[in-house]
Amino acid sequence: MNVIEARKSKQVLVGPVVIGGDAPISVQSMCATDTRDVKKTLEEIGRLEEAGCDIVRVAIPDPEAAQALVRICRKSPIPVVADIHFDYRLAVSAIRAGADKIRINPGNMRDHNGLSKIVKEARKACIPIRVGVNAGSLDRKLVDEYGGITPEALAASAVLAVRELERLDFTDIVVSAKASSPKLMIETYRLLSDAIVYPLHLGVTEAGTTSEGVVRSAVGIGTLLAEGIGDTIRVSLTADPVEEVRAGFAILKALELRQRGATLISCPTCGRTEVPLMEIAEEMEKRLLNIREPIKVAVMGCVVNGPGEAREADVGIAGGRDHFVLFRHGEVIRKISQENAVDELTAEIKSILAERGDRSGSE
Repeated sequence: MNVIEARKSKQVLVGPVVIGGDAPISVQSMCATDTRDVKKTLEEIGRLEEAGCDIVRVAIPDPEAAQALVRICRKSPIPVVADIHFDYRLAVSAIRAGADKIRINPGNMRDHNGLSKIVKEARKACIPIRVGVNAGSLDRKLVDEYGGITPEALAASAVLAVRELERLDFTDIVVSAKASSPKLMIETYRLLSDAIVYPLHLGVTEAGTTSEGVVRSAVGIGTLLAEGIGDTIRVSLTADPVEEVRAGFAILKALELRQRGATLISCPTCGRTEVPLMEIAEEMEKRLLNIREPIKVAVMGCVVNGPGEAREADVGIAGGRDHFVLFRHGEVIRKISQENAVDELTAEIKSILAERGDRSGSE
């Protein structure tokens, strides 16, 4: 049961996906492809959807990319967000091309009168606008006013942009205020959660490669979600975008906010370990990647304590000298050889999922 008391925000619709209010926290990613290459972009969107991605963003750097959006939006299996910088005309074109949401930073729009034109088109199309403020593009006046790139300066930038949209009588808004520093990002979103009622898009920008970026994102995003702050997330990595989605769901699963796919728990190695635990755990992690149904799997190194320590797991193995025991919910089923451990555990997982399917079909 989820015990995190979430901040209640206004709800907005991105295609069929609800953001805010009591809606599940959605996981987003961004295509690394050239948007003008429709085939490759749709292929990447397909992989992201398969990984569980709820919403995908694509870059719109020029009119050709905006035109390509027509075919992308028509065939995409998940809602598409158009990422716009500087030129309001690209935002207008993206909306007309069928984007489900646009992301703009009003602070770097060259033509401020263009914002009213964007709002007019977004209102007509019934799509939301994400105000995306970034520490790297903060207005110099705010930097000077607040004495640097501070949480107060970032929050003020986002609030000013929101108020500008409100003056244009537009309130289908999502807000982000990202920074590469998890600490700066956390403090900024805490300020925003008190200042506005709109849904918050969480992320640590420029988080880094997978190993470093997942940790930084988990600290920033996870801290806020644990405080009930945040409505949609993106883990930004210098990696395959599919890894962003997997990391996003891992954060949500760790906080018991959403369950999708398998959760692997494994113990650290110690002097009692008499089996190649690391290799077996890594192989199981690979085999679990394509499972969509929630299931908790344990790979433990000690046959004495393993089943008891991993009692919350649906299924698992625990190692002894040159062998393993297979268990469900802490109860040992049988002894298996080390050579067959991964295959036997995989077969048991499939059996559990099949049993669940049979029960579901008979109800």
